Amino acid sequence: MEFVSTLLYFVIVIAVLVVVHEFGHFIAARLSGMRADVFSVGMGKRVFGWNKITGFTWGNLKIKTDTENVDDPDAIELNGHTDYRLAILPFGGYVKISGMVDESFDTEFAGQEPKDYEFRSKNVFQKSITISAGVIMNFLLSVLIVAGIAFFKGEPEYKTNRIGHVSEQSIAAKAGLQTGDQILEINSKPIATWQQLVLGMTTDDLGEERNITLVRNGETTKLTADGAAILKDIASEKQLGIAPYGMRVVFGEPTADGAAQKAGFHDNDTVMTLGGVEIFNTNQFVDELQKYKNTPVDLTVRRDGTIQTVNVTPNENGKIGIPIGVIYTGDFTIHKFGLFESISYGYVKTTDYISLFFSSIGQIFEGNISLKQSVGGPIMIAKQAGKQAEQGIASFLLFMAMLSTTLAVINILPFPALDGGHLVFIIIEAIIRREVPIKVKMAVQQVGMVALLIFMAVVIYYDVMRTI
Repeated sequence: MEFVSTLLYFVIVIAVLVVVHEFGHFIAARLSGMRADVFSVGMGKRVFGWNKITGFTWGNLKIKTDTENVDDPDAIELNGHTDYRLAILPFGGYVKISGMVDESFDTEFAGQEPKDYEFRSKNVFQKSITISAGVIMNFLLSVLIVAGIAFFKGEPEYKTNRIGHVSEQSIAAKAGLQTGDQILEINSKPIATWQQLVLGMTTDDLGEERNITLVRNGETTKLTADGAAILKDIASEKQLGIAPYGMRVVFGEPTADGAAQKAGFHDNDTVMTLGGVEIFNTNQFVDELQKYKNTPVDLTVRRDGTIQTVNVTPNENGKIGIPIGVIYTGDFTIHKFGLFESISYGYVKTTDYISLFFSSIGQIFEGNISLKQSVGGPIMIAKQAGKQAEQGIASFLLFMAMLSTTLAVINILPFPALDGGHLVFIIIEAIIRREVPIKVKMAVQQVGMVALLIFMAVVIYYDVMRTI
């Protein structure tokens, strides 16, 4: 069941990003007077689709154009309309624009005069907008997702800089942080909220040394943490491993006939201590419970404003049969955003994603993280999509926003077969005032496709190796 849900979330993410990206190309092409013969979600064979000429149909569809299936009596003349289709492979998608050298490698039009509805007949501005529109749409999608969450949900700010718990062998533990530490500064930046603390220990000053000023046992002290080591652990998907003071574990409805129900625990009981140890997050609760397999232990909870201590015996797996979540009981505010403020916030966060992308690339070249650690393919995307979905719709959408920004940045890079590669040819043609020979475009396109396929094979290999 978990595999099915993970696959579903992966398909949703990929489908949304592809549709948005290709819609950008499609709408820009149509507004510029170009024909778009195919709008495909997925690659490969057509599964089903719809167009104004044939309506809804299953299976493959031969389309008659000026360059393809000209003499085929079974081919359909779309008369400038688009066939909207779902293809068999759920990776990527495309818009087939007339008169453009693209992934289809169609060059039959090369020996003919440009038609007024073809890509090659348009001016530099129209071509540039059509090529860039997919990237622009992915950027706007990210801005709108972040802005929408900010506008409708706001942003919680936990007003604490005190650590309630540090997990063993976590990033924070390796950096020298301990339970009860109050963080005053990280790299001379004052820390007043939990969000500032987390960012200061992770994405801020990526790869750089962390100079931490903190209060421990009533005394102010300083720590220095290796930023490169932190970055490597983040790239390896290790957890920061800290919980704010004031975060608590809360129970759901206990399982029938489970140890929790027999002990008398209720829905919404808030866990205070387990075996005398103060509890701040779910990982800590699970780890502590594992120490008492088939052994009675006192568990203190807050219920309806009163503190109660209950004795419970976990089973042989260290479980008591009750769902758990977290709730923050400390001082916090929900920062509300107005319409224009939320849009501005969405734009700033999206540009932060771009900065983070290029910072990560820089760290690869500096040798602080490896290519294997930093790249992720379908398997990693699927896992992250499932993990973020478990944390709620907002986390899932923010993951989609970050992925959409990454897709935009990668596509605009001046590399053959990518949107940025096509844009380079448009700029060159504008400078030399004539079209680059089709043979040259084809050769560059083919080299780019081969390079991308090799890169994807490497990425998928790393994906598989991470799961073994």
